[in-house]
Amino acid sequence: MSVTEFQVGDPGEGPYGVTLRGAEVWTTLVHAGAVARLADGTVDRVDLGAPGSRPSVIAAGPDGTLWFTRSGDNTIGRYDGETGSAIEVPSGSPYGVCAGPDGAVWFTVMDADVIGRIGADGTVSEFPIGTSGGFPAMITSYRGELWFTLNAANAIGRMTVDGVVTTYPLPTEGAGPVGIGAGPDGVWFVEILAGQVGRIDSDGVITEMPLPDRGAKPHAVAATADGGCWVTLWGAGSLVRLDASGAVRETVALGDGSEPHGLAVAPDGSVWVALERGVVAHVHPDE
Repeated sequence: MSVTEFQVGDPGEGPYGVTLRGAEVWTTLVHAGAVARLADGTVDRVDLGAPGSRPSVIAAGPDGTLWFTRSGDNTIGRYDGETGSAIEVPSGSPYGVCAGPDGAVWFTVMDADVIGRIGADGTVSEFPIGTSGGFPAMITSYRGELWFTLNAANAIGRMTVDGVVTTYPLPTEGAGPVGIGAGPDGVWFVEILAGQVGRIDSDGVITEMPLPDRGAKPHAVAATADGGCWVTLWGAGSLVRLDASGAVRETVALGDGSEPHGLAVAPDGSVWVALERGVVAHVHPDE
């Protein structure tokens, strides 16, 4: 296993979300009001002109355009590689974002208990989740529907593209689900307060898997092609790989003060991880 680090910002600027667009790696600098592109070892920054915008989670849209939530000024950022724009969110602070199964971009609004949709024409629609104080966090697309974590409601939400919601309570009380990511045979999620990784299948069956360090604070998760996943351990400064059964197969120490957040798995199986100390790390796992 090898780890290569790329400095994309000053310490404290906080790389947070990560996504891949072809050979490019994009990350948000949550405390600098900027996004950064890493390609062939070269870093280019895009200043959003709004220092307090807090760009957070980032995803490539259906057409390859980049979308990222700006929780500091209640907007969704859009950047096509040359020009950018910001779309206002009517209800509150957006956080999670993903490309939907219908060609639209979907996002969560943490403080309003709604899931939002941006159509191809830029029109914003919002759908209530039906849970008061649920605090919807991250979101992913799986088998034609949207799946999201309800951090304060201790549940996983599932929504059709027409806005019909089903909620699945977690077996562990006070688990605090945050990260979520679709895999080949189900949806992985992490429980930051319980120190567990979970998986839910299309029938709503939930399996929870305790991590060796229950205080590691798992934050984000990305599925792998073999049915497993990678998880950032924010509280432990490390990254772990689980196999399809949920067993930990590999642990990667990222150093004291690294505070890993978002991650993305590349087609070659390597992993890109955002470290809040100003670094994006590229991890080549053991074969």
